[in-house]
Amino acid sequence: MGMSKPNSWSSKVLALVKGGNVEAAIAQIKVAPSVKDLKALETALQAAQLTGRWRTLDSAVADNLVLLSAPRLHRSP
Repeated sequence: MGMSKPNSWSSKVLALVKGGNVEAAIAQIKVAPSVKDLKALETALQAAQLTGRWRTLDSAVADNLVLLSAPRLHRSP
C-alpha cells in the first residue's frame, strides 16, 4: 500500500526549497515523519542538484537523519 504513489512529504519539502523558503523546509525537516521520508528528501535534493547550495539545509537533513535513526528516539504519528 502506498508503494506506487510518490512520497508526498518529501515532495512538499522539496517544493519549499525550490521556492526559496529554506527556513520553512528546515522547520519541516526537524519534524520529519520518518527516516524513510528524510532519505527520500535527501535523494530528491540530490536529483534536483540542490545539495551543497544551502549549508543549513544540508546539515538539517544530516542531523535529523542521525537523530531519527537513534534506536530509542521516535515520534508520534
